[in-house]
Amino acid sequence: MQYDPPGRFKTLEEFRARLAEIDPSFCADDEVRVGGPLAQPLPLFGKTLGNRFACHPMEGWDGDDEGRPTDLTLRRWRRFGESGAALVWGGEAYAVRRDGRANPHQLCMETDSDPARSLAQLLGALREGSAARGDAPDSQVVGLQLTHSGRFARPDGPLAPRTAFRHALLERKYPHEAGPALLSDAELEGIAEQFVAAARFAWEAGFHFVDLKACHGYLMHELLSARSRSGPYGGSLAHRARLLLQLVAAVRSECPGLGVGVRLSLTDSLPYERDEATGVGRPMALRGPYRDGFGIHAEFPHGFDPSEPVELLRMLHQAGVEAINLTLGSPYWNPHLQRPAAYPPSDGYSPPADPLAMVFRHLDAARRAKAAVPELIYVGTGYTYLQEWLGPVAQHEVGAGHVDLIGLGRMLLSYPDLPRDLLAGQTADRRRLCRTFSDCTTGPRNGMVSGCFPLDPFYRERPEAARVKALRPESRT
Repeated sequence: MQYDPPGRFKTLEEFRARLAEIDPSFCADDEVRVGGPLAQPLPLFGKTLGNRFACHPMEGWDGDDEGRPTDLTLRRWRRFGESGAALVWGGEAYAVRRDGRANPHQLCMETDSDPARSLAQLLGALREGSAARGDAPDSQVVGLQLTHSGRFARPDGPLAPRTAFRHALLERKYPHEAGPALLSDAELEGIAEQFVAAARFAWEAGFHFVDLKACHGYLMHELLSARSRSGPYGGSLAHRARLLLQLVAAVRSECPGLGVGVRLSLTDSLPYERDEATGVGRPMALRGPYRDGFGIHAEFPHGFDPSEPVELLRMLHQAGVEAINLTLGSPYWNPHLQRPAAYPPSDGYSPPADPLAMVFRHLDAARRAKAAVPELIYVGTGYTYLQEWLGPVAQHEVGAGHVDLIGLGRMLLSYPDLPRDLLAGQTADRRRLCRTFSDCTTGPRNGMVSGCFPLDPFYRERPEAARVKALRPESRT
């Protein structure tokens, strides 16, 4: 089934009518006001943000073999600086060791390749971009996202999973000849030590905070679902969250003054697969309760169960975490939920529901989190798909107190200075708005760099552009 994307709605009234069909509380303001909610300052990590926009981590699959940034990486960070967003959340995923890379070109910590210098290069590029637009050199609050890819590790290209527990559905969806390598308690603790070491390098390089990544199916997120694991890191929520909480405490002890945030998948869903007859996504067949998800009820896995996520948010706040970047699910097994889009990547499926409904699930998750644990600062997700109407919806959510900051990811690949334009009261440039073609995902899924091949002239001229176009599903050619 085809769904009208936001760009098809000619007026705000038409668009509002569709939002109301999804949920009566799904609203958009009349216009983005200069000096309005999106321009309000916000204290965070010992500094004051000048507005309510955040850059999400945007990985480019373009580091070198030793995990250092290349010119492509530095260009992306320079554009983060140009964006005008007051918060740069994590920049991109930085693997704390080589076997935790999600791809052979992910940035990673190799102690013999001078990681402090590499990280300083990233900050330098970002500040160049900021200065080029007339901003003060240290006007943005900048973090580094630390990760280990766990089940989705591909340090040398092929899948090389390092998992927290056995997961029947995901092991069926992503079979591995040798089976998954289950990490021992000692191995988990060794990985945690390398998170702390990477945080120390970020601190020395001048980052304001680190993001301890616990989302999208990677290791720290997977541990939150490890009910079937025995020992100190499985079973009860207190055990499943133990390594993450230990990490928070260790980073705060070893790096005084360095802020700590967590990008968290607040809820999962059943893994999805492509229906070969229709091309539409469908949940994988399940017998009996589903006990391998976080934030969902074992007996009713299609809905959101907020009990454990809210308890975890309270734990994180008590541990000294200041901010949470909220997301849902995983780009691997339910991308229609994690990253609402009109068009799937080459290895994906057509959306099983209107992507606007998935946007509302993101907004609703943030609303629930903010209402339950208001002491935390929250970055919201899911806004890119709103396209022309992003600004009015974002302003409503911040103005109503539903969320603190508006996170943008893919949109900044095609239109990095959208936050700056909206804050200045300018109408968004329709020619540069991300239309969720998913080429930025298709590229890396097929061993190429990530970038906006349709709309960014720089990437449109690269040789990968033609290859990515040829991989598009027929409905997009």
